[in-house]
Amino acid sequence: MQSTCEVAGVLRGVNTSDASYTIHQQKTLRAIAQCRTALLGGHVDACNDCGTVHISYNSCRNRHCPKCQGHKRAEWISKREEDLLPCSYYHVVFTLPQEINHLALHQPKLVYDALFTAVWATLNQFGTTEGLHLGMIAVLHTWGQNLSLHPHLHCIVPGGGVDRQGKWIQQLRSNKFLFPVKALSKVFRAKYVQQLRQKGIADKALIENLFAKPWVVYAKRPFGGPKQVIEYLGRYTHKVAISNQRIEQVTKDQVTFRYKDYKEKGAVKLMTLSNTEFVRRFSQHILPLRFVRIRHYGILSSTWKRGKLQALQSILHVERKETPVNTLLRKCPCCKTGILITIEVFGKRGPPKQYLPENQTYPAQLN
Repeated sequence: MQSTCEVAGVLRGVNTSDASYTIHQQKTLRAIAQCRTALLGGHVDACNDCGTVHISYNSCRNRHCPKCQGHKRAEWISKREEDLLPCSYYHVVFTLPQEINHLALHQPKLVYDALFTAVWATLNQFGTTEGLHLGMIAVLHTWGQNLSLHPHLHCIVPGGGVDRQGKWIQQLRSNKFLFPVKALSKVFRAKYVQQLRQKGIADKALIENLFAKPWVVYAKRPFGGPKQVIEYLGRYTHKVAISNQRIEQVTKDQVTFRYKDYKEKGAVKLMTLSNTEFVRRFSQHILPLRFVRIRHYGILSSTWKRGKLQALQSILHVERKETPVNTLLRKCPCCKTGILITIEVFGKRGPPKQYLPENQTYPAQLN
């Protein structure tokens, strides 16, 4: 049974086909609302051990859906374990000021592409100053805890790089930040404004406002080791604007959800919005079609992964962990040991009658 205390439950009670949403936003919101319902059809599975029959509706597989990120996260994390290097990893967050929000609403691709480019240009400049070619994994988040627009980039940076001769140089800063955040902030601001100008944004008032205040770059202490890096990536890479677990109540007119108020040291509070306002805020975080929100740079880029990274790991005696995760193998929830095998698929009309619980008198027999 579908729970009403979830994003999909809110969407099903709001008209998302009006002109206030783009065609892409409408398609995304409709997919999330229909996720794991009869509208998308489904499949009948049987356990190859105990024979128990399970009926499941299909998922929408949309990257903005709170219910469709589990297998993607597991597969992505497994691949990242192969890329680890023997060094400390740093977590740096680059945040755009709220003055850019209006532009982000109307030209999100331009604003977010410029953010990725400016952040890598900033870190690359600091690395070059030290004679090193660095690497970076960057993950775009566009939301705040209350679903407001808050574009920022989470960056994982290895604490080392290769010099001009291709030799690995490890920076031992186990109890320090990678680079001074004030210096990073100033360079980041200049790089970003440069990107806006190159992309044709010449609003003098906007540019002056962007230079009138300091920008925020937040640097955490380095991770304790590879395990902490992977755990972090697992939490942050495939997040959506709000998880279903944070939604407390959904009524005909309002939705109440939990959020952390970082102005009060992360105190957990409740916020109630009208369903229409909730959907409006949620739709702000639907990324442009085919926009890439997780990107790799430098020694962690796709170019380096075609052989250079593997060669570097070999020199550093790193044993690559290549254990593919097959998320298509689903364990039976009844016996906990068998694997679910799809024996029939069905459309909007629903599952065949013989598989309905009231018609099942014996376990399914699999050949």
